[in-house]
Amino acid sequence: MKYLFLFVFASLLITSCSKNDDDQRQNEFLPNYGFDTGSLINTNLPQYSDMEFPNNYVLLNNTYGINGVVVFYAGGNNYNAFELSDPNHVIRDCSKLTVTGVIATCGCSDANSYDILTGQPQEGTPGPYGLKRYYVEKTGNIIRVYNN
Repeated sequence: MKYLFLFVFASLLITSCSKNDDDQRQNEFLPNYGFDTGSLINTNLPQYSDMEFPNNYVLLNNTYGINGVVVFYAGGNNYNAFELSDPNHVIRDCSKLTVTGVIATCGCSDANSYDILTGQPQEGTPGPYGLKRYYVEKTGNIIRVYNN
């Protein structure tokens, strides 16, 4: 009887787990828009050639994402793409982020700021969310950014 109880308990525990424990809670401030840059970011083109050198970024304003996307190249195969909307505000004019160096800051009175390398909030930024991350693939000279 003891083994039957243990088996039933273990079965319930295993089946109650989420299929993807990495899922972050859904951000109530940012809707989930699908987009795909396709072959837009081609490092052979002058406007994107800086993306061949570490610690550079490119801004894709308003065409992709909600308020645009920042794509940061950290070196090697490390590319990060984040939404340019403050994840801890309702979308409005001041919640659009501006990038200076590696810090993205909102224009609202609280001036929330985030690191574009990791997406994490900077010290003093209240709220539960880091920057909304998008998927990045690099094939040859093309850097593709997308969201499903």
